[in-house]
Amino acid sequence: MKLPVISSEHLAQLQAFEVKILCNHAKIEAWFRSQWNVHRPPFYGSVDIRNAGYKISSIDMNLFPGGFNNLNPNFIPLAAVAAQDAVQRACETAKSVLIIPENHTRNTFYLQNVYALGEILRSAGYEVRLGSLNPEVTEPAEFETALGDKILLEPLLRTRDRVHLADGFSPCVVLLNNDLSAGIPDILKGISQTVLPPLHGGWTTRRKTNHFGAYNQVAAEFAKLIGIDEWQINPYFEKIGGLDFQGREGEDALAEAVERVLAKIQAKYDESGITDKPFVIVKADAGTYGMGVMSVKSADEVRGLNRKNRNKMAKVKEGLEVSEVIVQEGIYTYETLNGAVCEPVVYMMDRFVIGGFFRVHEGRGADENLNAGGMVFVPLSNSIPTGNGDNSQEAPEACKRVFEQWDSLGMPRSEKDCDVDNVHNRLYVYGVMARLSLLAASIELEETA
Repeated sequence: MKLPVISSEHLAQLQAFEVKILCNHAKIEAWFRSQWNVHRPPFYGSVDIRNAGYKISSIDMNLFPGGFNNLNPNFIPLAAVAAQDAVQRACETAKSVLIIPENHTRNTFYLQNVYALGEILRSAGYEVRLGSLNPEVTEPAEFETALGDKILLEPLLRTRDRVHLADGFSPCVVLLNNDLSAGIPDILKGISQTVLPPLHGGWTTRRKTNHFGAYNQVAAEFAKLIGIDEWQINPYFEKIGGLDFQGREGEDALAEAVERVLAKIQAKYDESGITDKPFVIVKADAGTYGMGVMSVKSADEVRGLNRKNRNKMAKVKEGLEVSEVIVQEGIYTYETLNGAVCEPVVYMMDRFVIGGFFRVHEGRGADENLNAGGMVFVPLSNSIPTGNGDNSQEAPEACKRVFEQWDSLGMPRSEKDCDVDNVHNRLYVYGVMARLSLLAASIELEETA
């Protein structure tokens, strides 16, 4: 199996870190088991990971992943086992699941994601139907996905404290594949059914800084467990509120935060002998789809934003105005595939890793956000396809064949656990990093309930 390559300058540092993970495999898995006894994992999630060799960490956690169409169909049996566990935890007697998708009826790649998610749940032995919040869906309507599959969207209705479809279909589990950027709809408030993920996990109330606050706790405990510097797996961050990008309000406070975080990174670089130039990522504290994000290397860059960049930062999905941001330590991505920078994205269901892909961007640098127009999701055994991916649901056909040989999901594949040359073992390391973020999401949801 072909993995992206990491620059020789940073390979030794990465391998030293991988040895720490692999040689502590049994200790790590025992620790995760103990954590899941205390903290209930979200129903599902996906994690973006950046790998600089000397530092590898989650940089974002999505509680409403929309790229199930990009997962290898060969892993559906694995995902189905995880789905069974997750649904049963929510409702022991569940026989069916009602999925509530986004309102993207014209985005055929998103619809393909909904179809793929439904197939996982059907393989797990559940009847699956789709209840739409879209006001344009006033009666059952069939839509065609990007690959020609058919899905049926039906209007979501409510009677007293239960949501249902027109024929009375009203299961005990309601699965959101809608991140609630537009707000929590009244039809879902106070229902007696179990909603997964919970409503407060949507971007109406969720904040990235809450997640990384919880991640601080997880990273510190994990670093102590295996004897590493916590900084290796945890980016610095600050939260800044009271912003109005259009009116240039809060600009100085943002610039000062950028200066502080850059100074902390530089001090750590100096201590570690790292010659890279520090940068930070400024992004909306609530939001998704890679919107409201910019890479910054000096405070002057946020003091002198031009109109185009102010407009880019001012609003995110559903026109949500940005008044709060996270200023997060930037992590270089020194992994490349055929010369293009890339980053792993790992998918999980319940507490299990079920797949993933590499996000690749030929037009972006090692210090830039890759979740942007022009990205593609590349099968590891082939060359980079041509074409644009305007978002995670609109990648080319070739990009659906992901992690084709990743048959060691969640576990190392070597008689010598510390074998860094076994390609499957690097994937195990990615899975560990992703599960740290999943655990942080568990704590985050508990603390913000």
